[in-house]
Amino acid sequence: MNEKNVQYLKDQLKYTGFGETFDAELRENIQKGDKDFKLMHTGIMNNGVPNKDTVTVELNFKKSDQSDMYFFNSYQVNLQKEDNKPGLEQTFYINNDNTSITLKEAYNLMEGRSVNKDLKNKDGESYNCWIRMDFKESDDRGNFKLQHYHQNYGYDLEASLEKHSIKELLTPQYKEDLMNSLKKGNLQSVTFVVGGEERKQFVEANPQFKTIKVYDSSLQRINDRESKNEKQSQSKGKSSDLADNSDETSQKEKKSNSRSKKAGRSV
Repeated sequence: MNEKNVQYLKDQLKYTGFGETFDAELRENIQKGDKDFKLMHTGIMNNGVPNKDTVTVELNFKKSDQSDMYFFNSYQVNLQKEDNKPGLEQTFYINNDNTSITLKEAYNLMEGRSVNKDLKNKDGESYNCWIRMDFKESDDRGNFKLQHYHQNYGYDLEASLEKHSIKELLTPQYKEDLMNSLKKGNLQSVTFVVGGEERKQFVEANPQFKTIKVYDSSLQRINDRESKNEKQSQSKGKSSDLADNSDETSQKEKKSNSRSKKAGRSV
């Protein structure tokens, strides 16, 4: 058995998000020497939110025609959101340059969210972009097409977040963690501060419209105008406090000056 090939495939599976689940099965199937084989995986995905989705994955391996090496070519995901209804299916292809879509990213794309990836063009040049699944259009293989929003499209995730009153943005490490999570396509829990009160809500990146989507604690969508109004309300509250403090200081200065004048006249 080609041990280097086994280790390479194990590393690929680990990087793609399958951990070490298939180590034993992988070795057994390679030992059989068949032309190709499949591995099956079923799990629950919930992304830290109340709903739980069942994901069934079929991983496809094929042996080279010129050697004893096997290749991890693709994996097909079936996302089952409701019982007794057909699941959503999509095949994701494996690249050899660490630009493959991971299982968690695949799930997030199939949930309709956007993922930020470093990809390579036909000339091997790297570029960064946001990708999103287009559920209205399929390719010749029956897969939903992926929409790409390149750097020149002008989506600024950080600027979009800062339009909202999110507590985590005030701490550099929390802010970095939040942005990294959103780039993976996650629906992320955050703390909104409204009228001095903290409120748990959820956000996701929305590069298509250069914003973020905001949901309440029950995962009901909050429209963008309402969310921005909360930020403006916070800003007005701070401005009002500053104005009050300014008026109070001004009143104190007037009283102080009045006393000084009286003291001067008495002398």
